[in-house]
Amino acid sequence: MPIYEYQCQECEQVFEEIASAKDKDNARTCPACGSKTARRLMSTFAIGKPASGSSVSCPTCSTGTCNLS
Repeated sequence: MPIYEYQCQECEQVFEEIASAKDKDNARTCPACGSKTARRLMSTFAIGKPASGSSVSCPTCSTGTCNLS
């Protein structure tokens, strides 16, 4: 099951909960103040690359290694 982020509308505490996709919008209880006014946040994701100078295995290159820096 996915992890969703919520923010309490009373104390502004941000917290995460595991919830099924069909249950993600149901009311959540804030772990900090107990309020049931939390709303689901839009989560972000990041796509990173290796640190400068490092390399990763690449099955499509003739050398088998790409320098992604």
